[in-house]
Amino acid sequence: MQNTRNRAVLRALHEALIDVVGFINRPQNDVILLREAGVSLDRALFPLLVLTQRRGPLAVGELADRVGRDYTTVSRQVAKLENLGLVVRGTAKTDRRVTEVAVTDKGRAMSAMLDAARERLAGKALAGWSKDDLKELARLLRRFADNLQRSAKVTSE
Repeated sequence: MQNTRNRAVLRALHEALIDVVGFINRPQNDVILLREAGVSLDRALFPLLVLTQRRGPLAVGELADRVGRDYTTVSRQVAKLENLGLVVRGTAKTDRRVTEVAVTDKGRAMSAMLDAARERLAGKALAGWSKDDLKELARLLRRFADNLQRSAKVTSE
C-alpha cells in the first residue's frame, strides 16, 4: 500500500513539473517577460545573461550544458551578448584553455530589470498564497533542486 501511495505522489509531482517546465519554456512567455521588463533583447539571449549573472562566471561549455544547447550555438550567442556590452569573455583562472563568461555592470542592470519584471508577473500567479506557503514552496523546491544536483553527480561518477 505504501509503495502505491508513493508512486501516486511521485506521479503527481512529475505531472506538476511537466506543467511548470512547459509553461516556463513557452516562447511567448519570454516575449511577455522582456516586454514587462522594458528590455529589447533576443529572447534566446536573455536566459544566458540571467544564468551567467546568477551562477557566473561560467565556462561556455557549462553554460551550454545548463541551457541544453550545443557549444557552438552558445558561443555565438555569447559573442552577441558581448557585442551588446552585457558580458565579457575571458580565460578561466583554473584552466587557461577554458573560456569563461562574466556579466558586466550593464548586464547586471539588465538582469535586475528582468528580475523585477519576473517578480511582478510571478506575483500575479502567487496572489492569495500566504507568506508561510511561499516560504515553504521555496524551501522545498530548493531542497529538491539540491538533491537532483547531488544525485546527478553521483550517477555520473
